[in-house]
Amino acid sequence: MRRVIKKSYLVITALMLVLLAACGEGSGSGSADSKGSSDGPVSAKIGVISYLTGPGAAYGEAITNGFNLALEEVNEKGDVNIELVVEDSAGKQEQALTVSQKLMSDDEIVAILGPTLSTEMNVVAPEADINGISILGTSTTAAGIPQIGDYVFRNSIPESLAIPAALEKAVAAYDVKKVAILYGNDDLFTQSGFDTMKKVAEDMNLEIVTIETFQKGQSDYNAQLTKIKDLQPDLILASALYNEGAVIMGQARKMGIDTPFLGGNGFNSPKVIEIAGEAADGLIVATPWFAEKENSKVQAFVEKYKAKYGMAPDQFAAQAYDALYIYAEALKNAGEADRDAFRDSLAEIKGLEGILGEFSFDKDGDVIMDPTVLIIKDGKFQIFE
Repeated sequence: MRRVIKKSYLVITALMLVLLAACGEGSGSGSADSKGSSDGPVSAKIGVISYLTGPGAAYGEAITNGFNLALEEVNEKGDVNIELVVEDSAGKQEQALTVSQKLMSDDEIVAILGPTLSTEMNVVAPEADINGISILGTSTTAAGIPQIGDYVFRNSIPESLAIPAALEKAVAAYDVKKVAILYGNDDLFTQSGFDTMKKVAEDMNLEIVTIETFQKGQSDYNAQLTKIKDLQPDLILASALYNEGAVIMGQARKMGIDTPFLGGNGFNSPKVIEIAGEAADGLIVATPWFAEKENSKVQAFVEKYKAKYGMAPDQFAAQAYDALYIYAEALKNAGEADRDAFRDSLAEIKGLEGILGEFSFDKDGDVIMDPTVLIIKDGKFQIFE
């Protein structure tokens, strides 16, 4: 793919040289363009596609807050100078694709951060790869995303790493033998989470007593939860976004279901606690982010985030914050605001220390990082011992 694109660039460059030669003497200029110069930091525009309006806007808000907080620090440091160009996807594939094409058509935009949902990334990433512009998902955890192309990366831990870590802990703690699975069947992210849950449960020789489905925006889960209650599983595995996930847990507790829940990545938001209240207690998740971690970088970030936005940062804000630092490092090492140079520099990042821990990319552009297993207890996320 990259060879084809670069060949096209070579042809265009050759034609431009012919035209310049035909024009006779040209007037050369030593002035720097918007991409920076040897006398100062490399400057670049980075596109952002975020879920800012609609039912899942809390994800996009946290992500954009994380980007903006990191942006202030990065630009103040002075190694690079970054401008963010933010577009709203509203959580919709077609809108995500439209705004991504708008960003890609701007030659000054070197790379893209986002979009928020795996469903959106599934249509945007192929377009980015064709256009030879790097794209990094900070919250896209479905299987196969970095494998879409050479220009596709992510720093969010995939469900294939998070769910097994959480399930292993839960099985050991509760002597789990039987599980029920509940998932949204109309979203790539929740479907991917289900696929991982089912496979890991089968690999661990757990009995799956039932598999129940629902759709985005659904408000009544009585039928699914009644069936689950009658089958008496030891653990309920749920792959959902925070809105539906919180409602499911609330209705389950009202029905007298006290079985622990284990959630996918969509549950890693304080919104789950805000919506579900006490019903959220006992939820188990795996995440690279823990705000109570005794680490100076983590606590400095938490304090700055709270001071600026009036709330505690969640996993999505933290992943976005680290992602902008990853892009800043790639831009600095590339030494120029060139899409191909940026992509190659990005792929080479290894051992970068962020608030989530030490970060590297594997050969596919996927994250290498260990998750932490948490449980909601007394209305807050805590380490699951």
